[in-house]
Amino acid sequence: MKSGVWKMMLAALMAFSLSACGGAGGGNGQPANGASENTQTQSKTEFKYPEKPLDWTIAFGPGGGNDIMSRTIIDILKKNKLYTPPIVAENRQGGSGATGWGYLNSHKGDPYQISSTSGSFITTPLLSNTGFDYKSFTPVALMATDDMVFIVNGDSPYNTLDDFIQTAKSGKKMSIGGLGAVNVDYIIPRMLAKEAGFDFEYVPFQSAGESTSGLLSKSIDAMMANPSEVLGQIKAEKMKPLAFSGNSRIQSLSDVPTFKELGYNVNLPMPRGIVLAGGVSDDVQNWWIETMKKVAETPEWKKYISDNSLTEDIRFGDDFAQYLEETTNTFKTLLKETGAIK
Repeated sequence: MKSGVWKMMLAALMAFSLSACGGAGGGNGQPANGASENTQTQSKTEFKYPEKPLDWTIAFGPGGGNDIMSRTIIDILKKNKLYTPPIVAENRQGGSGATGWGYLNSHKGDPYQISSTSGSFITTPLLSNTGFDYKSFTPVALMATDDMVFIVNGDSPYNTLDDFIQTAKSGKKMSIGGLGAVNVDYIIPRMLAKEAGFDFEYVPFQSAGESTSGLLSKSIDAMMANPSEVLGQIKAEKMKPLAFSGNSRIQSLSDVPTFKELGYNVNLPMPRGIVLAGGVSDDVQNWWIETMKKVAETPEWKKYISDNSLTEDIRFGDDFAQYLEETTNTFKTLLKETGAIK
């Protein structure tokens, strides 16, 4: 065989051997296009959050418990640089929370839409065709529960809950105000009235400022409120607390008996939590869960819990979702018992 043919065969054999060993792709078993496994991994879409301003919906007006909690968390997030882009808080009140949570519901899949919960987060969808319920949103964290205080004007002739009840039973149609059309503010006095045997007119307000003005101007006889909303007025003796809806007395209202102490089985804690718009990714949900864990450990959050007489009750993700389901079932039963729904 001629030497030229042998040279050609030898060259072909060497080329085949290099190819089999990965030599044509750069050696060491790397892909034929020359890209390393590390480069391929980096080419995948990385989770980067947060990168944009956050739109925080507050479903009630300024000064209420929902507003106070939301702005407290926002301050903690900013102070501790847990969320570095801007956070824009908007009070989108109306319809017992339906306006605000309806806005959040209209932004499904948007990881930069968030809101805080209250009793109306559960009751409003039960009472109205809102197009959403708690399952429409992405649960992040339950942070606390909030009980209510039953108060009258500081100049009121009623010094005890029994004084108020006896006057109501004597024939006078008492008026009791609260936030939202059928919120915890409505359910608690309705439970009391059913047990004690009296009737009353419920007067709904859209903000804590409106209800406070109504009581101070004596447009209503009594009001349900979160302690945080009225402690200043109570200390100034412009308002008089008659009963507290928690299971036990709280330090800031140590002289105020609970409904249970007075013989009435009235207790319905309000969930104070955080939800994202529905349909966001698990990565975003988990980012917020981890972030709210950090919020819960800050001294600012502990002070907020103490100053506002809340009960710290922290549950995340699926545990929070289960709490919302159980609380919804409880509220539904109570609303049926009070005649608010069939």
